[in-house]
Amino acid sequence: MNIFSHKKSILITMGTGFVFLFFWWIQHPGARVESVSTAAPAALTVSVIEPQRQEWPDMVQADGSLAAWQEAVIGAETGSLRITELFADVGSVVKRGQLLARLADNSAAADVRKQEGAVIQARASLEKSQADLKRSQMAADSGALSSQKMDEYRITESIDRAALDSAEADLQSKRITLANTRVVAVDDGVISSRSALLGNVVSTGTELFRMVRQGRIEWQAELDAQQLARVQVGQPAHVRLPAGKIVNGTVRLVAPTLSTSTGRAIVYVSLAAGSVSQSGMFASGSIELAQTSALTLPESALVQRDGRNDVYVLSADGARVARRTVVTGRRMNGRVEVVSGIDVKARVVASGGAFLSDGVSVKVVEAAATKWEST
Repeated sequence: MNIFSHKKSILITMGTGFVFLFFWWIQHPGARVESVSTAAPAALTVSVIEPQRQEWPDMVQADGSLAAWQEAVIGAETGSLRITELFADVGSVVKRGQLLARLADNSAAADVRKQEGAVIQARASLEKSQADLKRSQMAADSGALSSQKMDEYRITESIDRAALDSAEADLQSKRITLANTRVVAVDDGVISSRSALLGNVVSTGTELFRMVRQGRIEWQAELDAQQLARVQVGQPAHVRLPAGKIVNGTVRLVAPTLSTSTGRAIVYVSLAAGSVSQSGMFASGSIELAQTSALTLPESALVQRDGRNDVYVLSADGARVARRTVVTGRRMNGRVEVVSGIDVKARVVASGGAFLSDGVSVKVVEAAATKWEST
């Protein structure tokens, strides 16, 4: 037999063996399972905690707008004068007495100088009449002057004294008019609007500026009758601004009546000074009421699925977890109140619940947190 014939026989033998193995594998399907690894899936590693009983303030949620605590209108106190200078604009932070605008003061200054001359003249007339009265009294003592003439000197002195008083009052009025050509801030605050225009001739009482007194902004929360009955002056509040920032405040005033059209009342909340709140914003917030007991968990223990909140509770033997749907309430400092669904003795998976499923095997690597009862 040559080499070629020998190889051909070997191939035929191997082919026959493979065919035999193939038919045997089809007839014995159970053998295929034996070749697959039968190792159980690895248990997931979790840490568990127990719910904590804490004293939390009850909360009233509300919406409302932000407005100035008080607005001040700054207007012209003298009329028919032209605005010559402006020193403030919208957004300017000003102090009480700070110069905001100046009116033309030429005519007012001239009136002051004219009246000062009138005062000097009236004073001189009074001095003359006083001297005449003094001399007449000396003459009357010697019998050289009649009582009628003495009365004339006394009356003249009284008239000149009244004329001086009138002249001095007119001078004071002219000086006030001159001072009113300087428009100043009536209080510390922030300019919120400006209607003054350079060169405009204003009338007495014309509004030139409007300001937020002391820069204080407050939240005007709208509450219904049931909520209003639980709110008191001095309670803390937390307002979420449109940008997401939380601003703290305090209830300043509770409206004594409700609107007949809406059935709601306004609660005025003073916000912390220096916050980024601005008048005209619309914001949501909450007002803290009395303290009540709450069963709480870290927010990381909750899994949100299909609009519900779930937690995973460790079984009694500590080998598996079971899913529990809970009802949540208040949230504070990274924790959430559990209203129902678990009890205080439950051992809850602290985090990573999104990777678990009901009945899955787990391995606990961290001892359960010690339950804390608030005092």
